[in-house]
Amino acid sequence: MIATRNRISFDPELIRRYDLRAPRYTSYPSADHFENNFTEKHYRQAAVTSNEIPIPSALSLYFHIPFCNSLCFFCACNKVVTRRTEVADEYLDYLCQEIQLQGGLYDNDREVVQLHLGGGTPTFLTMNQIKRLLQKVDQHFLLSTSPDRDFSIEIDPRTVALESLESLRQLGFNRISLGVQDFEPKVQQAIHRIQPAEATLELLQYAKDIGFESINVDLIYGLPHQTFETFNRTLELLMTAPPDRLSVFNYAHLPCRFPPQRRIHGKDLPSAEEKLTILETCVHWLTTAGYSYIGIDHFARPEDPLAHAQLNGTLGRNFQGYSTHTGCDQVGLGISSISQVGACYSQNVKELSPYYAATNHGRLSVDRGFQLSPDDEIRRRVIEQLMCFSRVNLNSVLASSENTPETYFAGEFRVLEEMIDDGLLSIDDNNTIEVSPSGRFLIRSICKVFDIYSAPGRESRYSRLI
Repeated sequence: MIATRNRISFDPELIRRYDLRAPRYTSYPSADHFENNFTEKHYRQAAVTSNEIPIPSALSLYFHIPFCNSLCFFCACNKVVTRRTEVADEYLDYLCQEIQLQGGLYDNDREVVQLHLGGGTPTFLTMNQIKRLLQKVDQHFLLSTSPDRDFSIEIDPRTVALESLESLRQLGFNRISLGVQDFEPKVQQAIHRIQPAEATLELLQYAKDIGFESINVDLIYGLPHQTFETFNRTLELLMTAPPDRLSVFNYAHLPCRFPPQRRIHGKDLPSAEEKLTILETCVHWLTTAGYSYIGIDHFARPEDPLAHAQLNGTLGRNFQGYSTHTGCDQVGLGISSISQVGACYSQNVKELSPYYAATNHGRLSVDRGFQLSPDDEIRRRVIEQLMCFSRVNLNSVLASSENTPETYFAGEFRVLEEMIDDGLLSIDDNNTIEVSPSGRFLIRSICKVFDIYSAPGRESRYSRLI
């Protein structure tokens, strides 16, 4: 499927009307539906089955490095806050054991085309520790040498020196992601993340100069003391060294689920109307600066591989967000990491002690997971196509089924009628759903129509757009 539409229209009234809580759909069903009766045995069988496909999928590896030097109050990631760098050596000992266990499950001719270190703070590790990790991966997996491979790492600009960027480039990383959030000092103080703009921009420019092929910057709107004027200043500064990609996340204030957020005072947060203004300002800034809107909260320059993948129909979506390598089996390593292999998801335990215990006994630390039914796979494909391309042909999705879209999705069609009337989307005679420019910001609400797991009472777990 080829995406030819990058247009986006910001309609505040429609956004207010359809501003529902919904998953981000990095998986379907979302991770909160994973089941505890999914075991290591189920995951191992999925790996075996994936090897037996006539042309097995390429592999994507995700490594969760949970450690952080300090606590950011907004953060909802699984993390371990410590200044004891030696704890990383112990973690790497077990992570290397898991690499060997996981590597033994997959045929040795299955190429790793995507590799990502996330966290936490991956650059909590020293360069020697990262080198050790990659050497172990190289021993047990076939790492791609193609220029199209995507080997990336998340960077904390506060702790990474310029020479460390050079080392990462020499180790084979070709893409980095920098956490910025906001350059406004008052905002940084409120979220416990002091990060001078000058040093961050110097690091960003240096990464460009030494040949990183795609540089992403994370921003967050909805943080305490944030206004559209302060966010404007952040964007102005950022455009002095424009990154290739931007992720502009909505801060979801869920202190009951994420205790560090209890240190953020609700009274300091911008109102829904202020957040809407911030978002509108951001969209105007980035589209005027020439960025293409990829989806949800992602923007990319037209020459970036992410924008190319959307145009040529190879864009995918997984637990790492939007991906230039669609159709990969994703293998997650480290605590809390999630694997997506064929028709199953598998998640590791979230704490260090049980992870160490399982690995020490030669077992994979599978905590929970999910086996997709044929219906789940159909709905996953519909949702991924909508998330990636803002369009989906339901006849194509159901091509191997005896059902027609009109019967299979009869209930969904009825719900979509109101969205059609409101101009969010259209459905043609060939059963192609086409999301309009004004509907693209509301794609999560549209996808939710096809989500049979979105039962009332669970919405509080998800963020709103605004």
